Amino acid sequence: MPILTDIKEILTGLSITFSHIWRKPVTVQFPEEQRPMPPRFRGSIVLTRDPDGAERCVACYLCSGACPVDCISMAAAEGENGRRYAAWFRINFSRCILCGMCAEACPTLAIQMSPEMFRCKRQVMDMVYEKEDLLIDGTGKDPEYNYYRHAGIGVVQPRGSSPSEQEPADPRSLLP
Repeated sequence: MPILTDIKEILTGLSITFSHIWRKPVTVQFPEEQRPMPPRFRGSIVLTRDPDGAERCVACYLCSGACPVDCISMAAAEGENGRRYAAWFRINFSRCILCGMCAEACPTLAIQMSPEMFRCKRQVMDMVYEKEDLLIDGTGKDPEYNYYRHAGIGVVQPRGSSPSEQEPADPRSLLP
């Protein structure tokens, strides 16, 4: 009786279909309403700040080295207090695959994946984001972490003043 089995399965499928026809649809009107995303959702990339309000990025180039599509570029600079920072930081989101490897490689937690969805643009050049576009006012996922406080650089005493350290060499004095 394979014909009766087939008819039974067709009627079972139709009963499920008809039971769903009369339900109210669950539609989310996207830009106005947004569904809550899971905590591990990787949306867009942001640059965060220390609890003190300073930039966390020390321009170590680990994020650009870890990026599989090579969409991150930056230049390092050093402030008066001896702390490194990114003079400019650029991400080309037209190439970025939002894999999160840059956030995993960042030792200072400067790069983090935000839970917000990434907005599309019509022009490719509008997808290139500078440091000013990526830098947020908050600390991100770990509000108490401060890289310089944990590393001890320039917090307790200046470079080279500990008993086990030598004075830092001036590279200009090494030139002929």
